[in-house]
Amino acid sequence: MRILIAEDEVELAKGLKFLLEKNKFSVDIAHDGEEALERLRGSEYDVVVLDIMMPKISGLDVLCHIRKGKSKVPVLMLTAMAEIEDRVAGLEAGADDYLPKPFASAEFIARVKALSRRNTGYEELVLSFGDTCLDCNRYELACKSESVRLNNKEFQLAELFMRHPHFVFSTNHLMDRVWGQDSETDVSVVWTYIGFVRRKLKQIGSGVEIRTVRGAGYSLEETVC
Repeated sequence: MRILIAEDEVELAKGLKFLLEKNKFSVDIAHDGEEALERLRGSEYDVVVLDIMMPKISGLDVLCHIRKGKSKVPVLMLTAMAEIEDRVAGLEAGADDYLPKPFASAEFIARVKALSRRNTGYEELVLSFGDTCLDCNRYELACKSESVRLNNKEFQLAELFMRHPHFVFSTNHLMDRVWGQDSETDVSVVWTYIGFVRRKLKQIGSGVEIRTVRGAGYSLEETVC
């Protein structure tokens, strides 16, 4: 799952990014409202975390742009403004949740996870395709009695494929969704991690595979016997 954090406090944004990535999310950061809108125009996100008091364009104005564009992406407003009228303004503008600063890290993560589950297609914590399951709480792939734990990027790739079997993802799409717009990593990292996930599928005797679609990308398919 991919999260956008729009927060002008640089150290706080870095800290939130660290927490989310530790919980297997892919994260992009914007430090002002204008940059947030640019990122939202260029990519799809599963949750947006918005600070109200941002330079250039406020978080409330960013939220208004999101909702005017008919996007239903869940939005968590994150701000030091804790007065009731401020919370009401955010919720009436289309926010899904509101968390005043300061806050506990565990509560922040819990709220982001709850919002991500509200989003279309993100209700299930255990995903299944063919004879294989992905436990999104334990970060494990399992087939029959065999299971294997996935690291951060392996899990994000596997989750994307398991949520959209048969869909063909281009290398650039996978790079954008899992590594993010700011990544300076070479695109070859996608091929490397596809290989890692393929090996783990074989390790558990899975009847599904990540298939290469020549000239197009990769898709998750059941193995042809």
